Amino acid sequence: MEETEKISKKFSSAQKSMISDKSSFRVVFGDSPIVKVIDFFLDNREFDYSLTDIAKNADIGWSTLHGFWNNIVKLGIVLKTRKIGRAELYKLNLNSPLVKKLIDLDMDISKKLMNEELNKQKLKATV
Repeated sequence: MEETEKISKKFSSAQKSMISDKSSFRVVFGDSPIVKVIDFFLDNREFDYSLTDIAKNADIGWSTLHGFWNNIVKLGIVLKTRKIGRAELYKLNLNSPLVKKLIDLDMDISKKLMNEELNKQKLKATV
């Protein structure tokens, strides 16, 4: 029995549905708030966002975001782009070596999971 079949049999249909709704990054790294925020920025690189928008779109609490936000800024994962009124807007720092590795990792994970799914579909078609 192939490894993907073993894994597939371990998940209930509800779990499979839940996994399919997640990005590949979150399937691998989980649903911790920091993973949700990084995943949000990886999927939305082209725009800048306020902390309120980041918390809302990453589906985490505003106070939870503030608990680790300074670390993300200090690591250079995000950059402050501008200020609108009292709101500061942030964007993924595409020039950061760390962010470049995160983007590559996200792409590699997506490719691997997609290939596993394609192989699984081929197996079903041949049976």
